[in-house]
Amino acid sequence: MSAGKDASIGLIAALGVAEFRAMWAAEALSQAGDQLARVALSVLVYERTSSAGLTALAYGLTYLPTVLGGTLLGRLADVFPRRGVMVVSDIFRMAVAAAMAIPGMPFVWLCVLLIALTIAGGPARAAQLALLPAVLSGGSEHRRRRGSSAVDRRDDDQNEQLYVAGLAVRNITIQSAQVAGFAVGGLVIALIGPYWALVADAMTFLASALLVWWGVRPRPAPAAGRFRGKHAELQEREVSAQSSCAPGPKSSAWLSWVGAGAVAVWAVPGGAVLFGLKMLAGLYVLPEGLAAPYAAQLGGGSVVIGLLLAADPIGSVVGAWAYARWVPAAWKPQMTGWLAAGAGVPLIGLLARPGVVWSVALIAASGLLSTPYQMQATAMVTRAVPDGVRGQVSGLLSTALVAVQGLGIVVAGAVAQVTGTAATLGCAAVVGAGLGVAGALAWSRVAGAVAQPRTT
Repeated sequence: MSAGKDASIGLIAALGVAEFRAMWAAEALSQAGDQLARVALSVLVYERTSSAGLTALAYGLTYLPTVLGGTLLGRLADVFPRRGVMVVSDIFRMAVAAAMAIPGMPFVWLCVLLIALTIAGGPARAAQLALLPAVLSGGSEHRRRRGSSAVDRRDDDQNEQLYVAGLAVRNITIQSAQVAGFAVGGLVIALIGPYWALVADAMTFLASALLVWWGVRPRPAPAAGRFRGKHAELQEREVSAQSSCAPGPKSSAWLSWVGAGAVAVWAVPGGAVLFGLKMLAGLYVLPEGLAAPYAAQLGGGSVVIGLLLAADPIGSVVGAWAYARWVPAAWKPQMTGWLAAGAGVPLIGLLARPGVVWSVALIAASGLLSTPYQMQATAMVTRAVPDGVRGQVSGLLSTALVAVQGLGIVVAGAVAQVTGTAATLGCAAVVGAGLGVAGALAWSRVAGAVAQPRTT
């Protein structure tokens, strides 16, 4: 069987795992509800305040507190059973979303509830991503724990590709939900109203909790969140050394809680390079954050803004599918750095303000190249760290990604006030592509030394 055919089995094989199907369906429901809720909140806040600023604040609060949730609470996925973390988080978010649907809720309390809702998603996301390697490992993880000699490099490669396929399915679902949510959210809210849309969001969290509870088998907490093994002892000593420099026991506890994921990533050969490549998303997300002013430069209105916003998700869906379907497994690790660099190249064309059709095509092409390398980098780092810190590592990766994207948009917005939107987008793409080339060269020197998947 050809390598391309081997790659094509991935998506089907991932969906063939019953536990993964349950987790996938649960997240699909939650994502659809979240997108509907974002539109509903925008409508609700604007109807009640007539303030564009407060409406933007409410919309931003659906993203920004994720940084706190992933950073501060990601370790819960390493201390408690991960299925339980996902279920409890969903039940909590169901209650919060239902409270937000109470008519007449004061704006301040609506924001407080929204922050709580978003923060609670951090540990759930960390638990899900940390659990996926075990769910998509077949019997190899069990044999490895027993020390079976039957587990070899081929098993690890197959498991990694199955995990990447699972991430591809997950990404396709998230991006499709984003496009569908923005496309039909306004119509749904026009039919049922913003309050009932929030009730529907609450019901998706309940359905998600039930799917995870009944569809994912219980597993014990992963070594109570402790490091183990020779590789892990190095990480533990580094955490201890960093903590010893902190002023007092509270700071030491803080570093031990928050910093363990970063130490684990840096301990993986090439982990820092992969982390840096992922952070290039802070430059590649700018067409989304500056869609409105760029559309104005093109002479377009709300329709053009919608097309620009939809371009990257559509490209991401195509890229994730094509990567899992056609790219041979042996090529994927080596392609990671060059895909990261290549994702910036199409956006350089925005310097010329090439018109609506070409702009949409260029942004979509960037998404097509960016999503595969993001998935592959996540898979290699997550599977290389010990299972006892995967929750913290998953929380760190997702949190850092959200933070760098938000920071990038804020900085680019300020720069665009001076240089113009098209110039800002094009120059940021040049910087991203250049940094991507440097990262690709650095990654090519260490790619072969990436640590084997860890389970302890």
